[in-house]
Amino acid sequence: MKLLGVLPFARFLLERSISPGDIAVDCTAGNGHDTLFLAKLVRENGHVYSVDVQETAILNTRARLDEAEVSSRVTLTQSGHQHIATIIPSDQHKRVKGAIFNLGYLPGGDKSIVTKSDTTIQAIEGLLELMPKEGVIVLVIYHGHTEGAVERDHLLHYVENLDQKKAHVLNYSFINQANHPPFVVAIEKR
Repeated sequence: MKLLGVLPFARFLLERSISPGDIAVDCTAGNGHDTLFLAKLVRENGHVYSVDVQETAILNTRARLDEAEVSSRVTLTQSGHQHIATIIPSDQHKRVKGAIFNLGYLPGGDKSIVTKSDTTIQAIEGLLELMPKEGVIVLVIYHGHTEGAVERDHLLHYVENLDQKKAHVLNYSFINQANHPPFVVAIEKR
């Protein structure tokens, strides 16, 4: 296939937004895949802030970072992503060039613990406030479960109504696949 899949496309957007020395954010640490990817993008002079509400996610992410020997580039915090703007020191706000969310539940974890649209929207608003122009927020939306469908609908309504003078919003999806495939919504601050 010549088209980029959803996760490769999400990473493509982050690669175009984040340079060595920048600050990046993983708003849903999960099993640490995105946190590790971001740590490699920012290199030794940058930093990643990674949060998750679940202790299991923090432990899984820490193990992945330790194995790759990049833990010194990452601050892991067990917290909801709606607090990300207060977790990142204010003197680093304008260096935040990219952020990613993988919404839904922790793969291999407790499926009753899911992301919610209200806290996700709070996190997006906080990031848009602190990011410089051309900062990018990538949302990977998994909506194949009841709570995911509710979150999808709320988030789409929210991003469709963002002022185009303040942000560009992109929706990248495969529209002919079965089983509610995930899709990407990307927001670039103007």
